Amino acid sequence: MLDLAQLENQLAQESEKNQLQLIAKLETLDSSGLDVLGKFLLSQKDKGSNPAIGKAYQILYQAQTPETLTLLSENFPCGIVPLVSERGIDYLELQRFLADRDFQQADTLTRIKMCELAGEGAIKRKWVYFTEVKQYPAADLNTLNSLWLNYSEGKFGFSIQRNLWISVGRDYNKLWPKIGWKNGNSWTKYPHGFTWDLSAPVGHLPLLNQLRGVRVTDAIFTHPLWYQKV
Repeated sequence: MLDLAQLENQLAQESEKNQLQLIAKLETLDSSGLDVLGKFLLSQKDKGSNPAIGKAYQILYQAQTPETLTLLSENFPCGIVPLVSERGIDYLELQRFLADRDFQQADTLTRIKMCELAGEGAIKRKWVYFTEVKQYPAADLNTLNSLWLNYSEGKFGFSIQRNLWISVGRDYNKLWPKIGWKNGNSWTKYPHGFTWDLSAPVGHLPLLNQLRGVRVTDAIFTHPLWYQKV
């Protein structure tokens, strides 16, 4: 039998990796596990966001009990990631999809938000030019990345993809199969060829249209965001 008091103490002290493991144990429990997660989330309220906090929020969000609904609406009405935008973009629905672990809907909405960031031309054509991506405010790109990173146990996000790209010597031909976008000479087919849950390869999501070449991806990976603090 799990010692809830011990788990609660461990959760407050352990590394992020170990916190994720403890949170997975608590997810298997009844309301007592939710109570511990609620206390943990409240204790982290002013400490920023990370994947462990994101996972705790997801579990409480999906529980949909009167207690969890009240706790989240009163203390985290917009989730655990600050939804900062310099262009007035609303990221709340994206936060909700990710909190609900609906990664396919979140992926579609991410592309829509990227077009909104680029302006009317991109909204009409439904895709972005690499030159438009270069002009993204760092704050907005950071919001998009943080949402994916913190609601995927640290598996998804532009920063994860970028780190993998660097690890393979900035070679896109090595990156695509590593993140599951290509198998041999064949591109993964959208949408059914992709994996829309956490069993996917690290860096699998969000998707970019690699069939148009690497310029948009390259614009994201070399964006000023990664060289500054936001």
